[in-house]
Amino acid sequence: MRNDKVISSRVEDKFNNKLNYQIKGKISFSFWLGCLVLCGLSFLIQGMSVAKIWAEDSCLTSYYQKSLHFSGAGMRYWYEGKNGFMSLSKISYAQAGCPQCHARSCDQCHGIKDKTGKVGFSTNEARKNDTCLGCHEKEKRVIEMSQGDEKKDVHAKMSCISCHKDPDIHGDGVAKQSLYDNGAITPSCESCHVGTKTKGPRFDPEIRPHKRHKKSTELHCNACHVRWSLTCYNCHFSEFMKTKSRAGNFIPTSDLFMLVNYRGKVTAGVAMVIVHGQKTYVSYAPFFTHNVMKKGRACEDCHGNAGMLLLKEGKKIPAATFENGQVRFWSGVVPVAQDTLTWQFFDKQQGKWVPLGKDKPDIERYSGYAEPLSEKQIKILKVHFGSGKGDKGQVKE
Repeated sequence: MRNDKVISSRVEDKFNNKLNYQIKGKISFSFWLGCLVLCGLSFLIQGMSVAKIWAEDSCLTSYYQKSLHFSGAGMRYWYEGKNGFMSLSKISYAQAGCPQCHARSCDQCHGIKDKTGKVGFSTNEARKNDTCLGCHEKEKRVIEMSQGDEKKDVHAKMSCISCHKDPDIHGDGVAKQSLYDNGAITPSCESCHVGTKTKGPRFDPEIRPHKRHKKSTELHCNACHVRWSLTCYNCHFSEFMKTKSRAGNFIPTSDLFMLVNYRGKVTAGVAMVIVHGQKTYVSYAPFFTHNVMKKGRACEDCHGNAGMLLLKEGKKIPAATFENGQVRFWSGVVPVAQDTLTWQFFDKQQGKWVPLGKDKPDIERYSGYAEPLSEKQIKILKVHFGSGKGDKGQVKE
């Protein structure tokens, strides 16, 4: 009887051990099978994500992703940086729809369709001015406003890539936060205009204006040779957000030609003037308008012009005014410095511009490493001298 119990106990232990082994084996198998399934799903999801990213950003692994064309960092830096317009609008750069303008894929510049609709790769397509102007709307407007021999850019017959080479377009592998960073934009006047003894466009350092400004002040070529600057005035941000269209929501003008300091030199500048509800914003920056004239400005276009005479009298230059139901702009060269300009801002009501009754912006900012002209520079500009043949500046009808 005792032996029967021992045998029975051993059989039961053996059965239990076998059962535990089977259960553990099943649990172990299920566990590893589950892991394999989860890993497979994870790789599948990641693969789909990578495929999606590659479909949207085919140049992802290239240094192009660090370029301003790809990142849009320049506009975002201006918009979201310290005292940027977002501090008034409370709307992010992405919410404003700005990033969609940037070339996230090679196809945006290089893509070309054949007769069957199939997309191919073309370097020639990317070299066309129309391809560049498809995104660079401001330069397109400059060209439209520069028709006629008297207004035409001296470089009008050249293509964009005549000056803007590969680093400007695809980047150099080093991320930039602005197009005003060193190395972001490579062309310069001196790249071609190198002197009188070499082949190519002539530059004579011995003529009076070149000698005078070389000795007295640091002056960039743009300050004298850019014919005019395009100011997008009173951009009505509220209306833009409603309509998602720039057309009709700002006032373009080429009357104001501003001077600012940029990296130690006086150069052509521009103002970005924005209205959002009752809030107003002005940002000054260096800006190269692609409308260059062969002969530079006359001395009196800057020195002792009508605007400088107002400053000499202790008054300010009215950059924009509203008279008889019309917006009027000051015409001529104006210096950007402390308390030199007054502005008129406008709301848009029933399709018409209506003055807000403010002559100072809520935020006034210098962007793109721009700086105001110094007291010494203003003092020099107040002195009148020249041939009497220049445009002395005035309020334009």
